[in-house]
Amino acid sequence: MDIKCFVFPGWEPRISPASATRDWMDQAAEAFPYRCLPLGIANSHGWQITCASGFTAEWNGGPAPADVVITPDPGTLPQDQPEALFGLGTFTLHIQGLFRTPPGWNLYVTGPPNAFRDGVAPLTGIIETDWSPYSFTMNWRLTRPHHPVRFAAGEAIAHIFPVERAALESFRPQFASIEDDPALKAAFLQWSASRDAFQRHVAATNPQKPADRWQKLYYRGLDPAGHCPVGDHRVKLRVPDFANPHVIQPPERPPVTAPAAAPAASPAPAAPDLRLAKAEWLLETIARQQALSPHGQAIYRVTDLSPQAFLDDFMAPMRPVILADAARQWPAVQRWTTDYLIAQIGDAMVEVQGSRNADADYERAKQAHRHTMPFADLIRAAATGQGNDLYLTAYNASANAAALAPLHADLGTVPGILDHAAGTPAGMLWIGPAGTFTPLHHDLTNNLLVQLVGRKRVVMASPLETPKLYNTTHVFSEVPDLTDPTIDTTRYPRLADLRLLDVVIEPGEALFLPVGWWHQVTALDFSVSATFTNFVWTNPAWTEHPGG
Repeated sequence: MDIKCFVFPGWEPRISPASATRDWMDQAAEAFPYRCLPLGIANSHGWQITCASGFTAEWNGGPAPADVVITPDPGTLPQDQPEALFGLGTFTLHIQGLFRTPPGWNLYVTGPPNAFRDGVAPLTGIIETDWSPYSFTMNWRLTRPHHPVRFAAGEAIAHIFPVERAALESFRPQFASIEDDPALKAAFLQWSASRDAFQRHVAATNPQKPADRWQKLYYRGLDPAGHCPVGDHRVKLRVPDFANPHVIQPPERPPVTAPAAAPAASPAPAAPDLRLAKAEWLLETIARQQALSPHGQAIYRVTDLSPQAFLDDFMAPMRPVILADAARQWPAVQRWTTDYLIAQIGDAMVEVQGSRNADADYERAKQAHRHTMPFADLIRAAATGQGNDLYLTAYNASANAAALAPLHADLGTVPGILDHAAGTPAGMLWIGPAGTFTPLHHDLTNNLLVQLVGRKRVVMASPLETPKLYNTTHVFSEVPDLTDPTIDTTRYPRLADLRLLDVVIEPGEALFLPVGWWHQVTALDFSVSATFTNFVWTNPAWTEHPGG
């Protein structure tokens, strides 16, 4: 089933799979609340919508809309500003999207589950999104007069998930005696006795490992006898991200008309290369087969992913994934303001890619665009400017290793996924203004793109789509920008059948880009990213590439 969010030009809804984590759960001793599986499932049961810009709301206790004062952060766009519309201490956030669910399915809209705020509470609504052509809003009510409430940019302000409209009324609620279900009674009594015995064991032995101090039967989906009675027990949810599957419009086909005169005979076409034709047939067949399941084309945002699950579910099958919590606690994400970066590096000379606007082929000719400039000047220009003329990229990493070394201490680790052994290369930095653009290409290694400051949009295509991407030179396509509305689709007709994924990565997130996946990247804000290739598993594809 599909759930779609339709957007008008200029709308940028920030929607992502809801996170299972909560600050108060992180701060508890031994992260104890995460032992409660129902909490974690509820936290991640759906998608979250986050603030584009921060704001503060304060209520004086009166009943009128004017009794609530909203103070948006400087630079907030008009469409991102909350409003006080209805009075009684409420304020409204406009959701930039028209949602469509399958027939008979509503959308449940509320605040983030198990997230608590002093002085404000979310209002909950259920909307018939299978037919309604209307947008909806998310509303909150302030509960304490004269108590300012702060929402930061990137903070969740709504939580949504589909519910079947007729399901609730189809249930027949009733009480029953436990004696009516002897098997259920016996299982409960067995569990109750085993739990009492387990608690006595914990009290007597005081196990040192936290995992040994809770019973874990429900968490593991086991009945008291140690059997799993269902095949679809969930320990965590993997909710697909909202990703745009189509970017390129199919070309308009001219009407077929009879020729005025019989065309002159043309030479017989060359015999097709059977090996190439068979390879293309196989790639397309695999791609179509994957598309049979929504999971085959989905991008997931996941949290708390074990290294083994990353290997089994994403790296080995070559599937991109967004690790939503990979760098959330890194010092770089917490500290890297423009002032901090300048204070750390100052006017040290760094190599950048410059004068890119004058060269349509700047990416392939990047050697000719190497310039040096003071780091502080780069940061000031990138933070206040916009465009693609100036960009510090991974290609400059070797030249900048010494100058940027003081920043490496702020780059954290991804244990079990990246190799952080002594001597392992640090991440390769990308620093530039909003509007910097890396044209369509694929890499020769598995990459982990970690977003540290600002946001980036990444448009991706599977290696299975390679025959449609006009790859005539090395790792590049003849079509540098798949989102360009002026693409000549008569010259590139195979783009019409291209399958694409389109995601935005936020600070603290990491996008795994498997080797061979086509991608183009646009910075939506002043942006700092780091690319890592030092996985704990072998990453040798670049040594075997045929070139060309």
